[in-house]
Amino acid sequence: MEIIAMPFIFIYHVVHYILLSPKRILNYAYSGVLAVIDKLSRGKVSKKKAEKEKENSAILEVESMMNATKEASSQKINISKEPEFSFRYKIRGSNGKIINGTFEGPSADEVKIFLQNEGYEVLEVVPRKFYDIDVNIGEKFKAADLSFSLTQLSTYLKAGIALIDSVRILEKQSEKPEQRKVYQKVVYELLKGENLSTAMERQGDKFPVLLVNMIKTAELTGDLTSVLDDMADYYTSKEETRKQMISAMTYPIIVLCIAIGVIIFILVSIVPKFIDMYKDNDADIPAITTFVMDASNFVVNNYIFIIMGVVIFIGLFIYLYKKNRSFRKNIQLVLMHIPVFSQIIIYNEVYNFTKTFASLLNHGVFITDSMEVLAKITNNEIYKELIAKTIINLNKGANISESFKGHWAFPIAAYEMIVTGEKTGQLGLMMEKVANYYQVLHKTIVKQMQSFIEPLMIAFLALIVGTILLSIVVPMFDIYGKIQ
Repeated sequence: MEIIAMPFIFIYHVVHYILLSPKRILNYAYSGVLAVIDKLSRGKVSKKKAEKEKENSAILEVESMMNATKEASSQKINISKEPEFSFRYKIRGSNGKIINGTFEGPSADEVKIFLQNEGYEVLEVVPRKFYDIDVNIGEKFKAADLSFSLTQLSTYLKAGIALIDSVRILEKQSEKPEQRKVYQKVVYELLKGENLSTAMERQGDKFPVLLVNMIKTAELTGDLTSVLDDMADYYTSKEETRKQMISAMTYPIIVLCIAIGVIIFILVSIVPKFIDMYKDNDADIPAITTFVMDASNFVVNNYIFIIMGVVIFIGLFIYLYKKNRSFRKNIQLVLMHIPVFSQIIIYNEVYNFTKTFASLLNHGVFITDSMEVLAKITNNEIYKELIAKTIINLNKGANISESFKGHWAFPIAAYEMIVTGEKTGQLGLMMEKVANYYQVLHKTIVKQMQSFIEPLMIAFLALIVGTILLSIVVPMFDIYGKIQ
């Protein structure tokens, strides 16, 4: 029956996907492919291997029942070396709420044991079908999420709560299913005896490279709470900077969208009516009116191609910017040479570079390792080249400042502070001062840009709409003169 129902199930899901957003479609397609591969790989498991897995699972269940009275934090799951499969579970939380989700493990029994140890009432754990799509694939943790989570984790650790129990609390209080799933996997890795940095690193790109490396360093020095506090402050600062940029660009974007909408409405709805009137009255059409009329005809007759062209252009631009390093570098070079915008980008990059560099140095990370981390967290190709040059110079025995000397994308003041830090042996302290200085500069110039761009956008809107209206009104004087 399952084989007969498959085509109908497939058609249902295809129709369902078409009605969903493109982002979710891509997520579903990705997880669907993984599920199919997972299904095929499971089919290849021999009967002997399956029996062995069942036997191991039974042993694990007995061991779990024997240790049921122990603290959850002291329990260790004996993870077999079998490949992990994907399972769908239905559990009931302590508040009585039913939670559905997916989890990867060697067997259904082991997943069940893990969920029971986490304090859930397990209602069902079954292998996922190939058409069972997980919508909670998971996204990268944003700066705001990291700032809150790291502050909470540090507070729990300072209160004497064990690390694994602290992460459990983060899992329980997570409102986003994709984040809860990531925390579950972190707890799962911790139960296997892994360090926190290793557990986070195994979640792919969910956690930033910088955070993983900082926690790895903290585990060596034994100062985890201090690092968590510093990183919470770091991501709080990044989130404030991001919100400032969004706030500064929101008004201009809204005005620009309104301007485009008004222009399209006038060209499509109003101008054609006047064109017919001018033709009926044999009016003399000036050049500006002819231009507007031609633009109106073009938009009306080719709006489908215009929309398709805009969508294709934006999609191609985004794809090339993300995938093509040369294209991304050229775009960044252009933006970094536009007045005002260049300062905003440079100040923000210098702030991120020096702030991160200071955090790494102050927590005992070697300079060469710090540079490798910095190269991974920046998306600006110009600064990536600067950092790569710095690593080469360090391997040759040269100073860090040699790479930044006289470079147009690195301000002189920041360069001099690096030189001072190298001479005094307080490079980390100097980088903190540079970061604070350029953070203030960045905030100031963003506010200035916001104050400057608002009247500029209003003037732009008035100019465009006024030009179109003027082109409509001018021929009317000719018609009025003929009537007289």
